[in-house]
Formats: sequence, structure tokens, C-alpha cells
Amino acid sequence: MSLRLLPILTRRLQITPVVYHVKHTVMRFNSQTVDLSEGYKSESSAVKAASDDMPVSDMKNPFEKEKTKCILCKYDITPNYKNVKLLSQFVSRYTGRIYGRHITRLCKTKQALVEREILKSQNCGLMPYYFKQPYLMKDPKLFDPENPLRPHRF
Repeated sequence: MSLRLLPILTRRLQITPVVYHVKHTVMRFNSQTVDLSEGYKSESSAVKAASDDMPVSDMKNPFEKEKTKCILCKYDITPNYKNVKLLSQFVSRYTGRIYGRHITRLCKTKQALVEREILKSQNCGLMPYYFKQPYLMKDPKLFDPENPLRPHRF
């Protein structure tokens, strides 16, 4: 191999060349020694042989948890004060209290929007303040109020 490829290889691989003779060039690369005078006819084959020992840089983190989306963002639902059936699922059937984020598992923006729309609906007289209407008791659950993300005091 000619010495013309030596500067290109040292820049691309960030390795230090060790020249014993003009015909015999050896490159040390991480614990691996690549002899450029034997068997490597081009720069690409020398680069490939030297880069086999490199860690994979484009691999995703296998320990990273998947980001969970809230149910309203997942299905692209915008709460409205007229949609009493949806809003009543975020209110306790016994006390009329609005469930918190740790129970509903909504994102911060959707939780604030749901709370605002519930209050607007209650002020308009579409939703009761203290209890859930009986025909809305059999709606499917969006979340389990008995199994919150973090424990609460009640």
C-alpha cells in the first residue's frame, strides 16, 4: 500500500500509524493491529477491517421505556363542555370530585382542559355537581380509579 492513503486513514479512523519500512505499514487501532502492507488493496477494505471493532452508534437504547400517551392524545379527542358522557368519566360518582392526573393518566394539558370543561358544563347545568347521573353509570371505564399511578391518602 502506498503512503498516500496513510493521512486519509489516520484522519478517518483516528488511529496512529507506525511505519517500520516504506513497504511495511502497520496501524494500531483499539487493541487490534491492521497491517496495511498485507492483503488490503484499497482504503475501504482497510477501513472496514479496522472498524469491525467499533461499537454500534445507531442502535436504540434497549433499556429505554416506551413513552405512554394519554388516552385523549392517543385518539386525538378534544373535550368539550357539551360532551357530558365523556366528561362524566373523569368525575367521581360518589362525591362529584374531579379525579387527578395520577388517577386519570392524562397529560398536563388535557387534564387542565378536562377540568375547565367540567366546570363549564356544571355551570351551564349540563352536569350535576355532586353525583353522577344514573344513565351514565354503565359507561365503559377509561381508567381504573382503584389503581392510581401513585398512592393517595383516601
